[in-house]
Amino acid sequence: MAKLTEFSLAEAGAVLTRTPATLNALLRGLPNLWVRCNEGKDTWSAFDIVGHLIFGERTDWMPRVRILLENGEARPFDPFDRFAQFKESQGKSLEQLLDDFARLRRENLAALQALNLQDADLARRGRHPALGVVTLSELLAAWAVHDLTHVHQLSRVMAHQYRDAVGPWSAYLGVLQCSGHSAP
Repeated sequence: MAKLTEFSLAEAGAVLTRTPATLNALLRGLPNLWVRCNEGKDTWSAFDIVGHLIFGERTDWMPRVRILLENGEARPFDPFDRFAQFKESQGKSLEQLLDDFARLRRENLAALQALNLQDADLARRGRHPALGVVTLSELLAAWAVHDLTHVHQLSRVMAHQYRDAVGPWSAYLGVLQCSGHSAP
C-alpha cells in the first residue's frame, strides 16, 4: 500500500478522533511509575505530555486555524508555550487531564467540521511565528502528526521505566534505542 503524500482532512481526522481514546486506554488507572516518571532531566512524563496536548487544544490548533482563515498571512499565529502544562496541570489528576483532553478534542473537531472546509480553503496561507508561511493543510497535517509524535513519546517514556529491568533484551527492544527526540 502506498503512503499518503497529499493531505486528506478525512484521513487526518481519523487520527485526531482516536487520540483521546488511545491515551485513555493506555494511561487511565496506571500506577504512578508509568504516568509520573520521565526519562531524566528536562524530559516529560506521560502526565506532562497529556497536559501539553490539552494546552495545544486550547491555544494552538483551532485558534491558528481561525487566525489563518480570518487574516491569512497578515497576522502571524500567536507563539505557543510548549511548557505551559507544568503550571496548567498543577493539582489535577491524570484522569481529569484525560477527560479534559477528550472533551476539548471533541469540541475542536466539531468546530473544524462546522467550517465545512473545501480544497481551496486548505490551500490558504497563514504565517507561523518561527516557520514562516504555511498552508491550512500543512497546519492540519501537523496537528495529526503532532498527536502521533506524542503517542510515540509516551511509549518511549513508559518503556524507559523498565530500561534496566529488561536486562539483555534491551538490544532487541527498539523503543529503548530511540533517542532522536528525547527532548519534548
